Amino acid sequence: MLYQVNMTVNLPPDMPVEIAEEIKGKEKAYALDLQRQGKWLHLWRVAGRYENLSIFDVDSHDELHSLLSGLPLFPFMDIRVTALSRHPSALK
Repeated sequence: MLYQVNMTVNLPPDMPVEIAEEIKGKEKAYALDLQRQGKWLHLWRVAGRYENLSIFDVDSHDELHSLLSGLPLFPFMDIRVTALSRHPSALK
């Protein structure tokens, strides 16, 4: 199942820099692992914002929820999920 996921990060302005950097490091490792597994197909930065647009390929809604809630930055994110299906005119 394919999903478009928009994630906007809202770190508290008073969060100490060293804590923010530690969380971001864990986030990067987690995201890279999901990409290597083929679960996180695409990851794009939204220019000018602390936001990304991603495409996930997972087996179920529950799996997507589990992966997203496992993100170290999850407590600081606004997430919008859109289920996708193949378009009949698409080449792939």
